Amino acid sequence: MNIHKPYLLSLLLLALCLSLASCDDGKAKQEKGAKQVSALEIKPVNVPLTAELSGRVSAFRKAEVRPQVSGILKEQLFTEGAMVTQDQSLYKIDPDTYLAEAERARAEVSSASAKLDAATLRRNRHAALLKTKAVSQQSYEDTTVEYLQAKANLEVAKAALRTAEIQLRYTDVLAPITGRIGKSSVTQGALVTANQAAPLAVIQQLDPVYVDMTQSSLAMLKLRERYAEGRLIRPGKGQTEVRLRLETGTMYPVTGHLRFADISVDESTGAVLLRSVFPNPDSILLPGMYVRAIISEGMQVDAILVPQRAVRRTPKGDASVFVLGADNKAEERQVETGEVVGRSWLITSGLKAGDKVLVDGTDGLRHGSLVQVTKTLDADSPESSAADRAD
Repeated sequence: MNIHKPYLLSLLLLALCLSLASCDDGKAKQEKGAKQVSALEIKPVNVPLTAELSGRVSAFRKAEVRPQVSGILKEQLFTEGAMVTQDQSLYKIDPDTYLAEAERARAEVSSASAKLDAATLRRNRHAALLKTKAVSQQSYEDTTVEYLQAKANLEVAKAALRTAEIQLRYTDVLAPITGRIGKSSVTQGALVTANQAAPLAVIQQLDPVYVDMTQSSLAMLKLRERYAEGRLIRPGKGQTEVRLRLETGTMYPVTGHLRFADISVDESTGAVLLRSVFPNPDSILLPGMYVRAIISEGMQVDAILVPQRAVRRTPKGDASVFVLGADNKAEERQVETGEVVGRSWLITSGLKAGDKVLVDGTDGLRHGSLVQVTKTLDADSPESSAADRAD
């Protein structure tokens, strides 16, 4: 019996080795069948949120130049497209008719003044004679009435003179504001009429300029709710900053500020008008230009960001992500997305701190599939969504 003991011991060792080899082989096969993925561990952060809205540029001030008297245009005194200053002479209308009318009115004033002097003398003379009963009371009252009528006639003549002088002054068409003037709609020799419908030219002040944006009333209501719940911290007490993206895709170099939000909602669009003001020293922004306005909404507290490439969409638009579950198995989880922050989605529900979201290598992945995390993305790495939020 003692002879067989070494033999039995050898058999036991051989069986143990075979069992261990079988386990190692099973584990290797299991790892070989796992899909290789990269994962990002969720770490809530505070991020600034912005809204990108469509907008149009409009002039800060705009004035249409119209004649206030009728006549033949004798001269144009400005260069089209140039800067003009307030009260600068732009057009000259033939003043001869209005000059003659002013001279006639001036003569009427002189005549009325002379009549008033005569009426004053008669009244004073009758007043002296009345004391000695040399004239009747009725005669004195008649001269008094003549005096008052002459005085009123003088005031009427002076008013007519002022009107004639104003009309004469209006033959010199002045710029109502300082700004850049456009093309002239008339030429020398044209007949213009007082308060005509078509303007002679248009002046626009282009520094600064307005940028008018529209935001849905629903978005504004949701924003108010988040402020009230404390999930979003309002921007500073100062003016809200606004940035512009031009049609070329480049950013406008100067920052503007929000001026006001309209108090009514457009019934046809359900949107509210927001107006901002931008310096425009180089006249880059022109009236009517389309821009994208990026307005600061505030700081999102404990935000959960997930790269857009990690979020899957169903045909109905429902969002989901894969997270690393127990036993290294992929777990599909439904999530709700909010705003886009850079190249990341802001997740409003469905994820929590510590969850590991599978980012890359999820093509063809199913719920319960075995995965192997070959790369763990850091929240601050260039490959993660957190870095993309500054985009």
